[in-house]
Amino acid sequence: MANDRGRRRRFGAIRKLPSGRYQARYPGPDGVMRPAPYTFDTSNDADDWLAEKQTEIRRGDWTDPDAGGVSFQAYADTWLKERELSVLTVDLYRRLLDKHLLPTFGEDDLDEITAPRVRSWRTDQLATGSKVVTAKAYRLLKGIMETAVDDELIRRNPCRIKGAGAEKAAERPTATVAQVDALAEAVGMRWRLMVYLGAYGPTRPEELAGLRRRDVDLDALKITVRVAEPERVNGRRAPGETKSDAGMRTIYLPAFLERELRWHLESYAAEGPEGLVFVGERGAAFRRSTFGRQWRKARTAVGLPENFRFYDLRHTGHTLSTRSGATLKDTMVRAGQSSEKAAMIYQHSEGERQQEVAGMLDRSVRRARAAVARKPDDQASGTDLARDD
Repeated sequence: MANDRGRRRRFGAIRKLPSGRYQARYPGPDGVMRPAPYTFDTSNDADDWLAEKQTEIRRGDWTDPDAGGVSFQAYADTWLKERELSVLTVDLYRRLLDKHLLPTFGEDDLDEITAPRVRSWRTDQLATGSKVVTAKAYRLLKGIMETAVDDELIRRNPCRIKGAGAEKAAERPTATVAQVDALAEAVGMRWRLMVYLGAYGPTRPEELAGLRRRDVDLDALKITVRVAEPERVNGRRAPGETKSDAGMRTIYLPAFLERELRWHLESYAAEGPEGLVFVGERGAAFRRSTFGRQWRKARTAVGLPENFRFYDLRHTGHTLSTRSGATLKDTMVRAGQSSEKAAMIYQHSEGERQQEVAGMLDRSVRRARAAVARKPDDQASGTDLARDD
């Protein structure tokens, strides 16, 4: 077909409509002829549009205009199924989708989710919800849309807000040695060892849930963390690997915990090498809800704030270990932490060093307890952990 300038068109086609406007059509890389999304006032305008479309195809920037016509909900559901994620991560993403993303974007096609709409959604989320949850939901949305870009369903990711996915968690509180003792006393005999291992282990709740008799060496006074058994929102446990490779570790315990550990094994742990160290009153794996009730009561009795979580016992142990002379690498190994900057590649903390750290921790706790015994009035008001005299 020749254009109005008398040249034969090499790309696409233009025709004049009965209305007097012009329609442009072009062949995509797949050979299918597609019309422009709108008509033009003149054939020159249509010709210019075709030239731009041809350049777009040559550069590899072309996307099928019909590809983005996939609903966000359907795509997100498929995205979640195709990922190799832990069951807890699946639970988290499902919750973020259902509560924070699908109510706004669920009925939209992928190409209808624009940068202005994402900004507006985030503004509404920040006004009505948690900053941390909003950051998590934004990261999930960005990840899904980035995959849509890779799948050539949309040309560009609409999530372009700098720093929107960053979480700025508040500094976590710590407890004093006296407060840890008070928590252990208030939480009840069945659970007191959990408090001590959470603080001076230091172990995560899901690691304690998976701890078995075979993992406890009373003679060497150490425990070996092999697995994690977190509890899902449906109440079922999800046995699996630890949070990271660094989570699989041997933890040497301070000497003052030998009596606590031995007494707990004799009184409450299930029988046999595979017997769980921590079980509920009926002998089954303990439930988060059951322990949670005891934990909240104990926290209130001790006078700790509502935002003091079981996880914060780990911070108490970290701080005390560091003040006792442990290096950052020592505490990382002890807590089973990995980091991009764990970069402590040239620093090592082997078993012998970990025993030394446990010894320092033991001496610090004993000193702190002795100080409280000498000054009983300081127990409730003290804010420092251990202080070297």
